[in-house]
Amino acid sequence: MRISIEGVGIQFRKGVKVLDDVSLEVATGDFVALLGPSGCGKSTLLNAVAGLLDPAECAMLGRIALDGGARNGTRLGYVFQRDTLLPWRTLAENIHVGMEIHAVPVAHREQRTRELIALVGLDGFEHYYPHQVSGGMRQRVQLVRTLAYEPEAILMDEPFGALDAQNRMLLQAELLRIWERRRTTILFVTHDLAEAITLAQRVVVLSKRPGRVKRIYDIPLPSPRDPFEMRASPAFAELETRIWKDLRDEFRAVPA
Repeated sequence: MRISIEGVGIQFRKGVKVLDDVSLEVATGDFVALLGPSGCGKSTLLNAVAGLLDPAECAMLGRIALDGGARNGTRLGYVFQRDTLLPWRTLAENIHVGMEIHAVPVAHREQRTRELIALVGLDGFEHYYPHQVSGGMRQRVQLVRTLAYEPEAILMDEPFGALDAQNRMLLQAELLRIWERRRTTILFVTHDLAEAITLAQRVVVLSKRPGRVKRIYDIPLPSPRDPFEMRASPAFAELETRIWKDLRDEFRAVPA
């Protein structure tokens, strides 16, 4: 799925202008990360793409199109920072949720769940409940629950932000492995510069509020990427230094 964002500006009814004239093309199969200071509109832009903004709360200018047409939330997956698993369902039953909503036949649900459980290394934990497993395991389930109904694009809002450094890198490696196999379009919000460089093909730096596209960086690091090894490479360090100079200026400009 191609995501086209054309001249988007968003202002909340209380007078806060969050985004101003944002234009961005996310090609089919592309992995794009959004970076910028807190409050610059990264999550708001994701919600606008998903069609989740309430017209009673904010006004939007510009246009967002999926594959050149109108937005259609059923073709999108959304992964949030904190897991939204249902505590009364097992891990396998949680993976069923999206497929149930999309009326996937029961037999296919079972088969897809087995495949996805194996894909993220959770064999043997199918009948555990969310409170019985670690945060990293819950986040894996949240990711594959979204993959289960095969969305054409996935929006991710700091999905690993609540994890410790070790689990975050493990999940980054998992996400890269899945993306390299499936090439689903991904628009990924993060505050972590190293995470953005590790995962994305392009990194979009947004300015302080109201957020504008300040600069877009291509990330020409080879695939498959190993999050543990690539951070020691000179190419990674050079990209991190270049992008940080842009980010640093925007963070300095944000009032305390």
